[in-house]
Amino acid sequence: MSDVTLKKFLTPGNRKSGFWLSLCAPTVTEIAAGSGIDWLLLDMEHSPNDLSQIPDHLRAAGSAPGGADVEVIVRPPVADQTMTKRLLDIGVRNLMFPMIQSADDAARAVSWTRYPPQGVRGISATVRANNYARQSDYLKTYADALCVIVQVETSEAVDNIPAIAAVPGVDAIFVGPGDLAASMGHAGDPMHKAVQERIAQAVALIHDAGVPAGILGYGHDATRGYFDQGFEFVAIAGDAWLMTRHMDAMVRDLKPAG
Repeated sequence: MSDVTLKKFLTPGNRKSGFWLSLCAPTVTEIAAGSGIDWLLLDMEHSPNDLSQIPDHLRAAGSAPGGADVEVIVRPPVADQTMTKRLLDIGVRNLMFPMIQSADDAARAVSWTRYPPQGVRGISATVRANNYARQSDYLKTYADALCVIVQVETSEAVDNIPAIAAVPGVDAIFVGPGDLAASMGHAGDPMHKAVQERIAQAVALIHDAGVPAGILGYGHDATRGYFDQGFEFVAIAGDAWLMTRHMDAMVRDLKPAG
């Protein structure tokens, strides 16, 4: 694993592309990690990825040619203290907490990632994160590599971005366009003018607070548009999304006429 952490390379104006992985296949993770992509997200919220699979994904990413330089983010199924502790113990160092609505929500999430007295993370002496107790300075250095990303996914959360971003330990904010659209009465239409205007407000508030901004923007046009708006990290495609579209396109293009 590279010493260049996600927290270090998410800097203003530094565009970083990512793949959103939900197929629960370490082989797909390995292929994605070898593509030259900057970061990967393993989704546990809207896919059947379970905790026991995550170490295999981390190993797959790290073993791919060039994969040591790819940062892996995990989105837990819910913002939860116990799940956070278990993910950290197995070596996850970048977490994206879903549906953060307020500064209080963000502060709780950060507290789950820190040992006392800075937080409430429980200590286990022999875990994958500290190389099974071989890394003697882990308790002193673990926070240096951590990156805590919180998702704002409703109009209410967008209003609360200044307070959320001010919480110590929040390293980046990621806009969820699908749920944001739904919260505004435009479910299934994140490109609606009103939703896009709200997204523009969100990225401005995030940058005013001095933290990096991320968003999901599948496809060339959406990705370029969001990068041009100033988002530092954009999910440019998902594994299931890519497979569906490319399979469908090949079948359609090669199907005999008539």
